[in-house]
Amino acid sequence: MKFNTKTIHGGQHHEPVTGAVMPPVFQTSTYAQVTPGQPVGDYEYSRAANPTRQALEDALASIENGARGLAFSSGLAATDCLLRMFKAGDEVIAMDDLYGGTYRLFTRLYKDSGIKFHFVDMNDFDKFQSLINQNTKLVWVETPTNPLMKLADIAEIAKITKRHNILFAVDNTFATPYLQRPLDLGADIVMHSATKYLGGHSDVIAGALIIKDKELGDELHFKQFATGGTLGPMDSYLVLRGIKTLHLRVQRHCENGEKIVAFLNSHPKVKQVYYPGLASHPFHEVAKKQMSGFGGMVSFTFTSGLKKDATDFLEKLKVFTLAESLGGVESLANHPALMTHASIPEDKRKEIGITDDLVRLSVGIEDADDLIEDLKQALA
Repeated sequence: MKFNTKTIHGGQHHEPVTGAVMPPVFQTSTYAQVTPGQPVGDYEYSRAANPTRQALEDALASIENGARGLAFSSGLAATDCLLRMFKAGDEVIAMDDLYGGTYRLFTRLYKDSGIKFHFVDMNDFDKFQSLINQNTKLVWVETPTNPLMKLADIAEIAKITKRHNILFAVDNTFATPYLQRPLDLGADIVMHSATKYLGGHSDVIAGALIIKDKELGDELHFKQFATGGTLGPMDSYLVLRGIKTLHLRVQRHCENGEKIVAFLNSHPKVKQVYYPGLASHPFHEVAKKQMSGFGGMVSFTFTSGLKKDATDFLEKLKVFTLAESLGGVESLANHPALMTHASIPEDKRKEIGITDDLVRLSVGIEDADDLIEDLKQALA
């Protein structure tokens, strides 16, 4: 079954009692039992499993080619569940450019757990491999990264992690499985902030893990069940509905993104555009190798280098909305240093390149001409 068909039918079944084409929202916390310990059907309590969430999880596994999908109350809840696999003394190697919430979770919430985190440029294979030791249990990669659009070569990293028997997880939020499927490239686990492109309509907070190995998936499901970070049935329904049009939306995000990049790349007030589809992007060849398109996320800086120019620009936008998040049908604009990445210390932001004049755009599916006119008037 090809991807465009999978988004609609993959892992999906008509509801058996009524024949409903879309899974109903099973808004229930518990399920009747015939006798103690023997439920009427396959469900006992919705923290463990819910038919609507199960339908979403089956769809997630299908579109990422995994053995098991798990749906969480947020992307950070999904990441937290994975980190519960590890104990004091274990070590995690992570990409140096990460979503601010992930960095905050690693460095602040888990700082006293005894787990040691290393942050490294994943394209410096010598440096990356020098950090591997007998305590290394996980490699965490975000590609493309938020907000600098750095890439990591998933297949090459997978060769290293397999050689050392280390789990390899990829945050695939920016690319989506329409453009990139990390499990096929050798990763063990995929994470999504399903709030973004999978949901696609800025109306739900959700997260997902998709696991290649069934036994590991079952172990993570137990941790999810035991800690309770599950996704509710209505939110599960909304994400599942979003997945049905994922291929159509991301195609338009890519088309609009390329047009926006062409405009920004030739504007005199724009210093640098960060977009993996540009031939000048340092990881353009990696993008061509592992992605089928370049997405709708674009970041750029100003020739002046001034924070004021960035904030003035953001305040003048009319079609783009100044807001956090990304991946919805509407176009959003964001100032990473003041918004999504404010939890990263200033010196660390400067070290990895998140400057005060950096703006991140989530290009939506509106008419590209209207988006370009909005950028033009705001830059003027």
